[in-house]
Amino acid sequence: MDITLYTLTSPIHSAEVISRNSKSFLDSIEAASGCHFHLIGEDFSHWDEKQLNMIFIRTGGTEGLFKEVLPQLKGHLILLTSGKSNSLAASMEILSYLRKKGRTGEIIHGSTEYIAAKVKTQTLIHEARLKLEGKRIGVIGKPSDWLISSTVNKADVKDKLGIDIIDLPITEVIEIYEQVGLTDFPEEIARHFDSKAPEKLRQYREGAFRLYLALDRMIQEYQLSGYTLRCFDLLSAVRNTGCLALAMHNARGIPACCEGDIPALLTMMIGNALTGVSGFQANPSRIDPDSGQLTFAHCTVPLNMVESFRYDTHFESGIGVAIEGELPAGPVTLAKVSGELNRSWFMNAELLENLHEKDLCRTQVILKAPEAGKYFLNDPIGNHHLIFPGHYAEAFEAFMKALE
Repeated sequence: MDITLYTLTSPIHSAEVISRNSKSFLDSIEAASGCHFHLIGEDFSHWDEKQLNMIFIRTGGTEGLFKEVLPQLKGHLILLTSGKSNSLAASMEILSYLRKKGRTGEIIHGSTEYIAAKVKTQTLIHEARLKLEGKRIGVIGKPSDWLISSTVNKADVKDKLGIDIIDLPITEVIEIYEQVGLTDFPEEIARHFDSKAPEKLRQYREGAFRLYLALDRMIQEYQLSGYTLRCFDLLSAVRNTGCLALAMHNARGIPACCEGDIPALLTMMIGNALTGVSGFQANPSRIDPDSGQLTFAHCTVPLNMVESFRYDTHFESGIGVAIEGELPAGPVTLAKVSGELNRSWFMNAELLENLHEKDLCRTQVILKAPEAGKYFLNDPIGNHHLIFPGHYAEAFEAFMKALE
């Protein structure tokens, strides 16, 4: 990926020496990161937030130069420095000045490997922000009544993420559900409804798939990139659940969330842009602060996150089609952002094993995250959290920092 690189250099330094040192430094970062610096120089009139911009502080004595150009610069500012010619000291003074002005920024400095990793993270963040710009997400039915802290500020979401949130009535899904004709089940879905499946479960499969088709039609009609569904209303309205529909849409790369939970959906949208996966939305069911083990469970899971799965009925109601999935053991990231985007929490963890207990939602996992208990028991952001494969806490944190 191309990175637009602006420079600041004190005129008292030898231009030849600074250019030679700069080239060697930048060449090493490009080789280690796989990124390419497009060198602009000191003409900041080209500044464009849609590009990934960095400012290369090449020497000391550049603080005054930065102060002059700051009015032209928008967004979170990234200062790159080699540490030569007092460039680190100047970068620290500049960052301190930014803070006093109520602006945000950061310094990238260290070994070649460290800088390259930070640069790659910044490219990941920038690409994620471009992916989210102009997206539309639907809230199909209001958030569930028990989500009393999961409010959202639509204006902030639009301003910071570029995402539009539109409200849609749950009755529209029900109307389409009643009209839609059932096509053949996809093979990967049909084979799980074999003759061994309990008759009670088999009677719900047609309705569960029709809900998927109904929601698919709404996605197309309203050009949605994701949605959250007030799914418990469907239990009484159509005697079924949205668990299968959400599992299938998430596997297709369309973040789909339970219970009308908008903050959870925003976390999914960000996570999908960063990792390529929508994430497993789940409730913490048990926490052992001493061992650092946490049990999470929910009745749906993206089908592209599991190694295998089978169908069961929805836990609380005993009706409909839910997903009992087996997630692979290994590194995962716990994530949640608030609806106002002013709070967030991310932690790298390890998925230890899957459970199959009768008194929990159908997909159940145990995670090892020694410091997580303090957060969950003292200052959680709602109840639903997202689990993503791989360790991405640093990328999530850097993404949210860039929104400040």
